Amino acid sequence: MISKEENILFAAEILFAEKGFEGTSTREIAKAANVNISMISYYFGSKEKLYEKLVEYRMNEGQFFSKDIIERTDINDWEKVEKIVDQFADKVRNHKCFYRIMQREQLHAENPQIVEFLKETKMGFLTMYSKILESGLEKGIFTKNPPIYLLHSTVSGTLFYASNAKEMYKEFLNDTNDEEVFDEKYYTELNTHIKYLLKDLLGYEENK
Repeated sequence: MISKEENILFAAEILFAEKGFEGTSTREIAKAANVNISMISYYFGSKEKLYEKLVEYRMNEGQFFSKDIIERTDINDWEKVEKIVDQFADKVRNHKCFYRIMQREQLHAENPQIVEFLKETKMGFLTMYSKILESGLEKGIFTKNPPIYLLHSTVSGTLFYASNAKEMYKEFLNDTNDEEVFDEKYYTELNTHIKYLLKDLLGYEENK
């Protein structure tokens, strides 16, 4: 069961993705969440604070999974990279609305709180990749030392572009499967493709 606060956040997320922050009213959010408009003021204070809370909520989810992976001792450094790609891809797939909002924000971010959230998240990913790469190089799991910022750009950039272009690729492939079947195939192939690129960038050989 989700809380009333989460119910409002998730309803707002869909509207912000469709209409943008400026194009979405608190009245529309209240209607979509099936709550009285006063509840938005009660939980968040304003539309701006609701927006900030949504970004913080989703960003914290991402930071949690990354910290959990870094601390694991039952898998090696390449397997940690695989877990990051799997979980990141899963989030992009299942939270399309939020990542649509974030891509828009990266181009036109004006709220200083959102800018800081974005920066903290990117820095968190860079720190995470740095730790894994350093450990993998020390253990001989990786033989190449690519620029960390480009490594992260390869993963996130490929995921975001491919996710945005999914419908176009479905048309290009003349795929007549329903959305769910195509989604499963598409994101499986996308995951495999990203891991293939990372193996080459990191100099990882599976049966070495």
